[in-house]
Amino acid sequence: MARRTLLVAGSLALGSTLLGLPASASARTLDEIVASKKIVIGVNPTLPPLGIFNDKNEIDGFDVDVARKLGELLGVKTEIVQVGSPDRIPFVSSGKIDAVLGAMTITAERQKVIDFTVPLHTEVLGVLTTKAKPYKDWMELNDTAVRLVEVRGSTPVKLAQEKLPKAQLLLLDNYPDAVRAIAQGRADAMIDVMDFMTEHTAKHKVDWRIVDAPIDVYFCAVGVQKGNDALREKLSGAIKELHRNGYVDERWKKWFGGPMLHDPRTAPTYK
Repeated sequence: MARRTLLVAGSLALGSTLLGLPASASARTLDEIVASKKIVIGVNPTLPPLGIFNDKNEIDGFDVDVARKLGELLGVKTEIVQVGSPDRIPFVSSGKIDAVLGAMTITAERQKVIDFTVPLHTEVLGVLTTKAKPYKDWMELNDTAVRLVEVRGSTPVKLAQEKLPKAQLLLLDNYPDAVRAIAQGRADAMIDVMDFMTEHTAKHKVDWRIVDAPIDVYFCAVGVQKGNDALREKLSGAIKELHRNGYVDERWKKWFGGPMLHDPRTAPTYK
């Protein structure tokens, strides 16, 4: 969640800054992309397993698979460009890339500076615990008997302090240690983006459980330059096809080790 916090905060800050900039260079149109036989898509390799450097030092991951598939559906090759958290939106706004992936949560602030396709995937903010614990709703954690563990500096720390003041709060420095604390019985539960917990929980033989009722659901999509409607609509159609034929689900299971926790097609913007 610390990673996510930085992403969102950084992008929102940059988005606001961009609002005050002169008009950016025009992005390539869909016709120009097709004519060039290449689409340029930004991927952030610091968000495993969405984006990651493989042992060949090449950018790999869920986003790369989807980006290449989108190119195929458009009938062009895909060029992957490395982007960092702060430059995802500036790159697509300035036309340096045609589209961008990388935990691009659809937010009102971001929609002021870029446009989004239909949601590609979701991220669920929820509660990780074990089958031995009875919690059915995250507010049940607001109890003096509950030992909550969180990663120091992450967004859920503030959430826990404000909304769950009765719970005992154990702060650790990283996710492997926090998950291990639950596995060893030193803590009862933690709050974070559950989609990213599989790589940690898989290392412990524990009957893990995610509380059914999520705290929040983030809808993530592909970003394009504002007003590039033909490209946005074409990519949206391609993403819908990848949902219909099962490609998104299959790639998600491969990279995340399990199914997506919330269906992105439930978003009101999925039209």
